[in-house]
Amino acid sequence: MIKNYFKIAWRNLRRQLTFSLINIVGLAIGLATCILISMYVLDEWSYDRFHAHANRIVRVVFKGTVPGGKLNEAHVMPPVAQALKIEFPEVEETVRIRSGGRPKFVIADKLFYEEDMAFVDPTIFKVFSLPLVEGDSQTALIEPNTVILSESTAERYFGTTQVVGRSLTVEDDAKTNLTITGVMRNIPSNSHFQFDMLISMASFSGAQSTSWMESEFFTYLLLREGTDFRQMESKLPTIFEKYAGPQVPEAFGMSYTAFRQMGNKIGLYLQPLTDIHLYSDFAYDLGLSGDIRYVYIFGSIAVFMLIIACINFMNLSTAGASKRAKEVGIRKVLGSSRKALVLQFFAESSMLVFISLLLALGLVAAGLPLFNKLSGKAFDVTVFQHFWVFPAILCFGLVIGALAGSYPALFLSSFKPIRVLKGKLFPEKRDVGLRGSLVVFQFFISICLLICTVVVYQQLLYIQQKKLGYDKSQILIIQSWPLGKSEGAFYAKLMQDSRILHATHSHYIPAGPTANNNFFVHSQSAPHEWVKTLRYDVDEHYIPTLGIEMKSGRNFSNTYGTDSLSVILNVTAAKTFGWNEQEALEQTIINKDHQVYRVVGVVKDFHFKSLHESISPLVMIMQKTTGNLLIKVKTEDMTAILNSLKKQYESFRPDFPFTYSFLDDRINDTYQSEIKTAYLLGIFAGLTIFVACLGLFGLAMYTANQRTKEIGIRKVLGASVPNILHLLSKDFIKLVLIALMVATPITWWIMQKWLDGFAYRIEIPWWSFVISGFGAIIIALFTIGFQAMKTAIANPVDSLRNE
Repeated sequence: MIKNYFKIAWRNLRRQLTFSLINIVGLAIGLATCILISMYVLDEWSYDRFHAHANRIVRVVFKGTVPGGKLNEAHVMPPVAQALKIEFPEVEETVRIRSGGRPKFVIADKLFYEEDMAFVDPTIFKVFSLPLVEGDSQTALIEPNTVILSESTAERYFGTTQVVGRSLTVEDDAKTNLTITGVMRNIPSNSHFQFDMLISMASFSGAQSTSWMESEFFTYLLLREGTDFRQMESKLPTIFEKYAGPQVPEAFGMSYTAFRQMGNKIGLYLQPLTDIHLYSDFAYDLGLSGDIRYVYIFGSIAVFMLIIACINFMNLSTAGASKRAKEVGIRKVLGSSRKALVLQFFAESSMLVFISLLLALGLVAAGLPLFNKLSGKAFDVTVFQHFWVFPAILCFGLVIGALAGSYPALFLSSFKPIRVLKGKLFPEKRDVGLRGSLVVFQFFISICLLICTVVVYQQLLYIQQKKLGYDKSQILIIQSWPLGKSEGAFYAKLMQDSRILHATHSHYIPAGPTANNNFFVHSQSAPHEWVKTLRYDVDEHYIPTLGIEMKSGRNFSNTYGTDSLSVILNVTAAKTFGWNEQEALEQTIINKDHQVYRVVGVVKDFHFKSLHESISPLVMIMQKTTGNLLIKVKTEDMTAILNSLKKQYESFRPDFPFTYSFLDDRINDTYQSEIKTAYLLGIFAGLTIFVACLGLFGLAMYTANQRTKEIGIRKVLGASVPNILHLLSKDFIKLVLIALMVATPITWWIMQKWLDGFAYRIEIPWWSFVISGFGAIIIALFTIGFQAMKTAIANPVDSLRNE
């Protein structure tokens, strides 16, 4: 019997090949979109969950509100881990991680630079699941100057993972030798930290610091079973006051109580390990974080896309009911039960669904490279090799087949044989109303995505065109730190090139993650009013290189011997201290170390962070730093100057690659999540509209079949083709207008919430709703135009001959 069902289903599929292909393609696109987004969502949710004790691990973070801004840091003070283990029996184990910078290693006379290195406590293997393939995790990092390499790093440095007992040399002032005591498996990509080299914390001189006034250690707690971290977190203010309070007077010149009464609110908080990737907005974090908002957005798109695809499937299946009506009537007259007919139509639906699913998997494989580029992931077809994937896809297909095929099967099997054989197939208006409601829902989603895409693009355009307070064009950034002592000679040589206008040494790049630090200062006239600022160490060339405008005073200069104790403020910093641009000149500020600085200039506010954040107080101090060179060039032939700079660079350091970037590219990188979101929204909006149009096409067919005789009579009575087109089109346009009316307020609210994440943003343009609605109407008219025209020009004799 089942074999017969599928045989008949295959014959019907071939008999209505064009109709079936439209149905299959629409469902395949919906399934492919759902699968791709599901891969993205599942990957985002999986971060750090591979650790055996993931649900018991929390990270200690530092938050606060002080004059001049907020403190929101992922790392905390050196003694926090020990203090919390002493104070809380709920803490089973602790571990600290400190980023190790970019050291240079010598191995068999070959130089290597390691970007992903960290100092860690030996307890890291008790807290995190980082298995060793060589060495003993219990003892590997206890002694000073011991190191564990990842498998890939061991292979890269030595060509083998059998390296325990070998050594490498850190080329610093002391030329420290490190003994390799273990090799660990590569840390999975879905980890919020990625390190290829772990050095014992005992090797770091500041590991035993007792200061609660500096923070640079990422600290994790492994809690005992059953511990409620929220209850533990509620006790942290008392613990913080107990340990940090005694050090506040020396740092700020007042008691901890007075410090709090001045409006300063600082303290420790706990963050679950599995929340770090999606819920973090901390400065100085260990890696790039995700964003739970985008997980929800794209997860919703996947669900809606799947719903739209199923709706289309139902609409298109029932739209062809008139061609199956007599078949159903005859089957019932000949004794076929409704159950048998339901099973028959379920078999047809299941066949179409599984063909669509196979096509969807092909679309997923073909679309993975583009999807990876836009989402920042690295998925490949090997993901389908996991043992659970195909059973999951099979179950997924069965569920979709049941959902999408249920209404067509029940609808077609419900026909009354007498009415059908008399030609009375569509007596009830509620069927049309249901299909109309489904089309409204489809276009509601489509219009929402269209409006969101327009608004996101407008905000990105605003970001690109907004004046940042400095000149970002033709600023070249060169990593000069590998040059070491030759950096000065390289600088002198490149300044002989007439194509270079200015160049400055600085870690501080006003775009994306950059070196910055909190700098607590107060004015001499208000010694108890501490202000949090950011400190930029720059040379006298920084301001002219970036084209930052001086509002008052002067730039730094080597001709002034006292400029090492001078500062330049931005306008926001001056206002925070209660000064205008002129009043700030010759004022003094004092830091926690009682160092006095004299204000010699005020610069116009410039955006040294992303437009997500308001401009905060900034203090620039004249202090030369190394690491990066920012170069302002005036040539249009960028290739020629890059080749020249590379040649000069390699004359000093031929063993390390010449690395560069452009400032405007770095700025664009700051908004990569928004740029990728805009592209993905645009693609999904297009796909959603395409699939929705297939559903609209199905409803147009349904309506045309229902009103064939009516249209024939109207034509006999003199109705013109435009009259018929208007008759068939107006109801569909009403549906689109209803969808627009529903989508407008909801999308406005959603995009207001999204734009609230920017300190500098657009107001949602009214024309974005007009364009989206007009575009949806045009697309709808184009979709139904073919079917409407076909019906309007049909010979009325053909439709009336059976009357």
